Amino acid sequence: MDAVFKALADPSRRKLLDRLYRRDGQTLTEMCERVSMTRFGVMKHLRVLEEAGLVVTRKEGREKLHFLNPVPIRLVHDRWVSKYRAPFAAALSGLKSRLEGTEMAETQVYQVFIRTTPQKLWQALTEGEVTKRYFFGETVHSDWKAGSEWHSTGPEGSRDVEGKVVESDPPRRLVMTWRALYDPELSSESSRVTYLIEKRGEVCKLAVTHELADAPKTAKHVSKDGWTLILSTLKTLLETGEPMPMPEQAA
Repeated sequence: MDAVFKALADPSRRKLLDRLYRRDGQTLTEMCERVSMTRFGVMKHLRVLEEAGLVVTRKEGREKLHFLNPVPIRLVHDRWVSKYRAPFAAALSGLKSRLEGTEMAETQVYQVFIRTTPQKLWQALTEGEVTKRYFFGETVHSDWKAGSEWHSTGPEGSRDVEGKVVESDPPRRLVMTWRALYDPELSSESSRVTYLIEKRGEVCKLAVTHELADAPKTAKHVSKDGWTLILSTLKTLLETGEPMPMPEQAA
């Protein structure tokens, strides 16, 4: 978490995060517009934010797009803000609230580093007995082969989410369509989720991309305390054996 604190300590880097919170998925050229920094300075600050996991990138054609990753904000906020009331903690809490209030982008990108193996992480994503411990009680069902159907059931047995497995390359990559059934306003929308697992020494980087161009209501729904809570709880479960307690509502 030291890298996150270091990244957030610089006001120029916080301004870049604010730029992305106002509009996610920007190129370097767009990030350089109307800022009192050189292109090299913006690149340097973005590199620090990437190393801290606060910004993630995705290639689209020749362009490199930058996205906010609120997961580290959630992890730091839940660990420290409840203990300390210093001005920095208050600022962090405010930043968390602003990030979660971002106008929803058509593509949401999240990433988290977890001390585990690719095999255990894949198992945690695809086995229902594990998913129900961190995924809001949801149990997933599928053989996870390309072309197969998948769905999840809630604690009361209701069919809550369903879709089709588009790609399956265990324990590296899983792509699936996503349709939420638990809310009538969301059930007409279809989106697409990609899990990408990358081994980094003793840890794994899990990147989650949710493509929501045709699902604006779903985008708003899953962004606020959605993927950030799921990934934070998954990380805690795999590293400690117990899921993270659900955070209390902010005062």
